[in-house]
Amino acid sequence: MTDTPTRQRRWSPARLRGLPLWSVLAAGTLVGGLLGGSYGLLTPATYTATSYVIAVPTGKSTPDAALGFAQAYGRVATQLAVLGDAQVYAGVPVRTLQRSVRTATSPDAPMVAVSATSSRPGLAVDMANAVTRSLTRHADDSSDNTNVRLVPFSRAVEPNEPTSASPAVTGLVGASAGGLLGGLALLARPRRNGQDDEPAPAPSVPGPAAAADVRGQR
Repeated sequence: MTDTPTRQRRWSPARLRGLPLWSVLAAGTLVGGLLGGSYGLLTPATYTATSYVIAVPTGKSTPDAALGFAQAYGRVATQLAVLGDAQVYAGVPVRTLQRSVRTATSPDAPMVAVSATSSRPGLAVDMANAVTRSLTRHADDSSDNTNVRLVPFSRAVEPNEPTSASPAVTGLVGASAGGLLGGLALLARPRRNGQDDEPAPAPSVPGPAAAADVRGQR
């Protein structure tokens, strides 16, 4: 009795081309979802704390001037002159403050919002309050020239929930991106030989009738 050797099944381009089209979309969605969920699980959660200061005009100034200086102080808050003093209050290097602190102003209200982000809620609070404290001190030092003072409006409080995306959200984003890439791959795939390139067959035209048939019809 002769044994027939068992052939190993190998993946080939021809076999891959034989897979249904929906499998590419399903594979892209699955891989994207797994990568997005893994990113959400491996990335540490971040917390954001925000403090507010308000620009107040003195007797020699106007509310419009206070609004303009609030815009200016919002840009100055992340400069080295302010962050150099804030690092003493926050207990972190200036580079950490430059990377973690952001400011925002309103075109309608003379208010400056200082937000700090960190993986530790308490540190985010300390950095936000330290920057507003340093900014207020610098504004007070020049209030005789600007006729505008910065007054603390609301101190930062410790956040209860992280502001970073959860693993479920990152998984959904990754699945959407994977499905989109799978759809683009289907659109950009090369056409198979013999498909969509051959001209359509010409319509058949009946041949001339035989002479005998013509005589028979007369």
